[in-house]
Amino acid sequence: MSSPRTPLRVGLVGYGLAGSVFHAPLIAASPDLVLDTVSTGNPERAAQARAEHPGVRVAGSAEELLARADALDLVVVASPNKTHVPVATAALKAGLPVVVDKPLAGTAAEARALAALAEERGLLLSVFQNRRWDNDFRTLRALLADGALGEVQRFESRFERWRPQLKGGWRESGAPEEIGGLLYDLGSHVVDQALVLFGPAVRVYAEADVRRPGAEADDDTFIAVTHANGVRSHLWTSATTAQLGPRFRVLGRTAGYVKYGLDPQEAALREGLRPEPGTPWGVEPEELWGRLGAGESPLTGGGTPVETLPGAYPAYYEAVAAALRGTGANPVTAHEAAAALDVLEAARLSAREGVAVSL
Repeated sequence: MSSPRTPLRVGLVGYGLAGSVFHAPLIAASPDLVLDTVSTGNPERAAQARAEHPGVRVAGSAEELLARADALDLVVVASPNKTHVPVATAALKAGLPVVVDKPLAGTAAEARALAALAEERGLLLSVFQNRRWDNDFRTLRALLADGALGEVQRFESRFERWRPQLKGGWRESGAPEEIGGLLYDLGSHVVDQALVLFGPAVRVYAEADVRRPGAEADDDTFIAVTHANGVRSHLWTSATTAQLGPRFRVLGRTAGYVKYGLDPQEAALREGLRPEPGTPWGVEPEELWGRLGAGESPLTGGGTPVETLPGAYPAYYEAVAAALRGTGANPVTAHEAAAALDVLEAARLSAREGVAVSL
């Protein structure tokens, strides 16, 4: 490994949406990391990577990138879902710590096998669950830590979009090997957040539909999770929602918290904005703050506005760097990802069979 004063050298596999919009900018923004190599077989994306990150090396494949394993300190896997396990396996066997975009794998068993390989090799294996650093989620965690809602009874989380026209690509493919559809895409986020907040799941019920003409994979999905502590999580992911609901509605014994709107960081990154030291990042205007109260809808003035904490995606890679230096913990472990995959697999079975599934 590099000395503490030298940035850790990162190889990034894939330069599509995940690689170019999320990972590369956040890696480049970290003073403790440097984007050394990007692998992509797409000439346009290769040119884009060179333009956006001057001096970066470009490899034509993950194999070519891993051939320089001795010159790297970390590999980030941001290629299509079906490649996550084989590329992460190859990187670990090459002796490199790995970050994998969600979902880590197609099954919990594959995730746990990867975790075992990483542990056997003594290497970091972390999962990019960036939505743990969303502004609304950070705010909700702080409210729960303060006991502002009392004992929570129900957690409602919606990651809804209005995209009536298909975009195409592997994310919308119905082929099982592609691991497409919203259950494993946005579902990976809402399930992970529910488990972080309220602990292990013991029962799962789900409904998954294919709504849009010509669609192959689920684009409108609901998951009900019963947690071991009795909290019920109701989770929606959809591309077909003409009127978006609240991002969070959390109901406690003494108060509720309702928050509309998505964290602004993804939109900012898509627009080419970058987190910089000393510059506000992930901040939203006061009119979008959630409201805390009881007895009346927030849309008719009920509750008190709660300032939303800034979103903090850069904190994920800061934590990864600290874990590699030996000064911090893995921010998202493969075992946590496997627990979320247990829920997603149960949800898929529930939706197919029309029954609740016990874990």
